Amino acid sequence: MEKFSPRKADKEVTTIRIPKDVLDVIDMKSAAYGISRNEFINQCILYAIKNMDDEKN
Repeated sequence: MEKFSPRKADKEVTTIRIPKDVLDVIDMKSAAYGISRNEFINQCILYAIKNMDDEKN
């Protein structure tokens, strides 16, 4: 069995502006899944990046 080795995730602090109505939905959805707002937003961003059409318009 592999030994547990705790590590700090490599993350950068940034600020974004989100419309209040969108933030309300984010808070509601993240609470429903029992995860932090930050984790929910990160997962949404990663999903969008992985599933976007890379062709330019």
